[in-house]
Amino acid sequence: MTTFLFDGHDTAPDTILLAHGAGASMDSPSMTATAKALAAVGFQVARFEFHYMAARRYGQRKPPPRAETVNPEYIKAIADLRGKGVSGKLIIGGKSMGGRVASMVADEMFSKGEISGLVCLGYPFHPPGKPEQLRTKHLAGLKTPTLIFQGTRDEFGTKDEVATYGLSDAIEVIWLEDGDHDLKPRKSISGFSTADHRTTLAQTVKAWVGRIAP
Repeated sequence: MTTFLFDGHDTAPDTILLAHGAGASMDSPSMTATAKALAAVGFQVARFEFHYMAARRYGQRKPPPRAETVNPEYIKAIADLRGKGVSGKLIIGGKSMGGRVASMVADEMFSKGEISGLVCLGYPFHPPGKPEQLRTKHLAGLKTPTLIFQGTRDEFGTKDEVATYGLSDAIEVIWLEDGDHDLKPRKSISGFSTADHRTTLAQTVKAWVGRIAP
């Protein structure tokens, strides 16, 4: 059974399921702050870990596997969340690798009516310094309503690069000024704090979920 961390009220009409990035756990400061920001605007937020990350809690230093190999774990997390009685609109997503995995299972789950949308926090469009190694093929035909939040300084996909990718019309990319891969801006340069960007993220998701189909 998947272990979840919950934020927000279990009576919330909409739930967001988030997976972590390749290197940090589901209870990292960044993931925790993001979950709390989303809960503050009325969502129930559930976080979970892939097996390799959960194993690190018991002293097993496992490296991140290839993202597509954990697709079944994400599908199981959706089923386990529903098994806990979570009903209503479900949005899946995650940070970096977690969002990428969610994007790979999204259309299957969307076509079955299991989910209503996808939210990616810092999508890893390519490895840093390797813009030719794109991870975008499945995004061209994506049918699931999708929000991608990307910092304008993200080494995994800059604004100029992403503009050339030919992403599906179902995808809306929200650019956060001066944000890095963790969506953190340099306040002295941009005037924005990380908390500012998290507030924008949460409010944008809230308005978007209100627009997409039930």
